Amino acid sequence: MKLSRLISNYIAYRRALGNRFIAEGFILRSCCRHLGDITLEDVTAEGVRDFLLNGSKSLETTSRKRRVLVGLYRYAYTRGSGTALPLPALPATPPSSFVPYIYTHDDLRRLLDAVPAVCAVRQSLIDDYAMRALLLTLYGAALRLGEAVKLKDADVDLRDAVLTIRETKFFKTRLVPIGKDLLRVLIDYRNRRNRQHTADLDAPFFRLRNGASLNKPVVERTFRRLRAAAGVQREGGPRRQPRLHDLRHTAAVHRVQRWYRTGVNLQKQLLRLATYLGHKDLSGTQRYLTLTPQLLRAASRRFERYAAEDRHE
Repeated sequence: MKLSRLISNYIAYRRALGNRFIAEGFILRSCCRHLGDITLEDVTAEGVRDFLLNGSKSLETTSRKRRVLVGLYRYAYTRGSGTALPLPALPATPPSSFVPYIYTHDDLRRLLDAVPAVCAVRQSLIDDYAMRALLLTLYGAALRLGEAVKLKDADVDLRDAVLTIRETKFFKTRLVPIGKDLLRVLIDYRNRRNRQHTADLDAPFFRLRNGASLNKPVVERTFRRLRAAAGVQREGGPRRQPRLHDLRHTAAVHRVQRWYRTGVNLQKQLLRLATYLGHKDLSGTQRYLTLTPQLLRAASRRFERYAAEDRHE
């Protein structure tokens, strides 16, 4: 079987399982172009090594390409299309030391306070009220940025206070209830937006100043300026600075902190949190629960209460 056909079949298979497989598909097609549309049996270790090292600026990038090819070969092998794995050995990739940034309530306040000045400059493509509503939605509904910018007007039910999130990371649709505070923010945003742009259920909910849909590059550039203006930063250089996606991590951590304080059944609530975030199981949610000093103190107090009750039985 030719590489192009095998790769197309493999991509379709992974997507049928619920994986987006976009970056991985790009890697596989790049490999096919690099090696030529040959059969799997004609692929050599030398050719694969050349592809892995071609254009790779880091060991992490090379290792990722290799992992994608390993998946392709496993798929082919289980279907009788491959007998050997001509993949050269590479040095082990060191574990990532990146830790999501958990915003404090003061950080969030300073970011929101900086929005008007940052969005007032001529080059800004986003109105201040739109940027403010977007930030509060990412935090208040714990959405991914991609989910928020894809929202249509029809997806935002302000009567029943529910967001419909479509085309999620796992190709599923989920309903996200929102609280009263965020509801008021979105009602105000829609009213102001409709005074500038035509209302249309098929139109994007969050829009740029010219009425077009928000897009991730514009939002991320605006956020970098906003973060600098608010003085929200940490050590470690540009690659370790707080991200928009960290608002989702922050939302999860803040919820768990509140549950610790109120003494609710944490195991039951974590299952609900996983569903709310759109995760398939708790393992995905656990990655969001960065152990902050506040969360550690709350957990310690919960354990102390439990131990004290146990001693008095």
